[in-house]
Amino acid sequence: MAQSPRVGFVGLGNMGWPMARHLVEGGVALTVLDAVPGRSAAFARDIGGSAAADLPNLARGAEIVITMLPNGDVVRGAVLGEGNQAGLIDGLGQGALLADMGSSDPRVYPALAEALGERGAHLVDAPVSGAVTGAVAGTLTIMAGGDGALIDRLEPLFALVGQRVFRTGALGSGQAMKALNNLASAGAFLLTLEVLLTGQRFGLDPALMTQILNVSTGRNNSTDKKILPHVLSRKFDSGFALALMAKDLTTAFGLTETTQTPSIFAGPTLDAARAALDALGADADHTAIARWLEDRVGEELKAPSER
Repeated sequence: MAQSPRVGFVGLGNMGWPMARHLVEGGVALTVLDAVPGRSAAFARDIGGSAAADLPNLARGAEIVITMLPNGDVVRGAVLGEGNQAGLIDGLGQGALLADMGSSDPRVYPALAEALGERGAHLVDAPVSGAVTGAVAGTLTIMAGGDGALIDRLEPLFALVGQRVFRTGALGSGQAMKALNNLASAGAFLLTLEVLLTGQRFGLDPALMTQILNVSTGRNNSTDKKILPHVLSRKFDSGFALALMAKDLTTAFGLTETTQTPSIFAGPTLDAARAALDALGADADHTAIARWLEDRVGEELKAPSER
């Protein structure tokens, strides 16, 4: 990309690493940092760019800083500093732009925007959808909230990591959309699993059911991308943790409370995710919620070769 801005990237996890790789491959002058010791240096060695020593060092001289962190509390700590550790704000200069591309509770933004504004810096929220496969392929969907002129500055970077950018409105609206999307996705996943278990107990083959659903009105992201490769395979390895799903559902449920929208289905979906998290542990993949449901039903979904 022409006249690439100097960019800092914080968070080289399952999503962040391939996103940062696309930026480097797109010619971006990138500096990276991750909380895991040695990961930043490994990225710089294997992919390119440079590794920062700490958050202020990464922010110093960066025109744009992207955070790809697990939740809003972590973002707040990274921006403002935490304990004895200085934050990004200690290095950001006048006119710098922070883009939070992880999944955060939008309620963290007013305080962050105010603190950044006092330094002459700006904030946009731009969470992504498309899972690890989308991050690897560079086909993510980006939901950007904030001032339009600021989003304009980010568009060339977005084009390197995603396929579609939606401008959702004011700061925080991208995170609201992301959380509500994940609520819809989780609800469809749970209902699909229940449908498959019911069908199997009736004598239907769940793999065949999935094929039929995928060419019928019951098709959804779970039938298309989760059931066969992650559930019936018993691999449960989508790369998106159950703990993160529960976190996003908590954010979405908070929006129903903030907007005083009666919750008929959101509450039970969140309850199921939390119960599964308690049963399966924080390291479980979100597709392993099938195991929790199977335990409740007393039957395991089986691929054709196992029946």
